[in-house]
Amino acid sequence: MSVVTVHEAKTHLSRLIAEALAGGEVVIARGKEPAVRLVPVEQKRGRRIGALKGKISIDERFFEPLPDDELAAWDGSD
Repeated sequence: MSVVTVHEAKTHLSRLIAEALAGGEVVIARGKEPAVRLVPVEQKRGRRIGALKGKISIDERFFEPLPDDELAAWDGSD
C-alpha cells in the first residue's frame, strides 16, 4: 500500500494511476491523515449484438394478432 501526500500525488499522478490499475492500493493523505483511496473504475460489460443467434427462434405465430382475452389483459380491461 502506497501512502502519498497531496503534493506527491499531483507530481506523480500518472505513476499512481498505473499502480492502482495494476491492483495496488494508493492512499492520498493530507498531512499525516489519510483522506482518499485511489481505485480503478469498474468497466461495464457491453451488450453483444447477436448473442442469442441460433439459440432462439421466432416463427410466424409471433406476428399473428393476440386473442381478445389476452389483448384485454394487456390493456388492463379484463
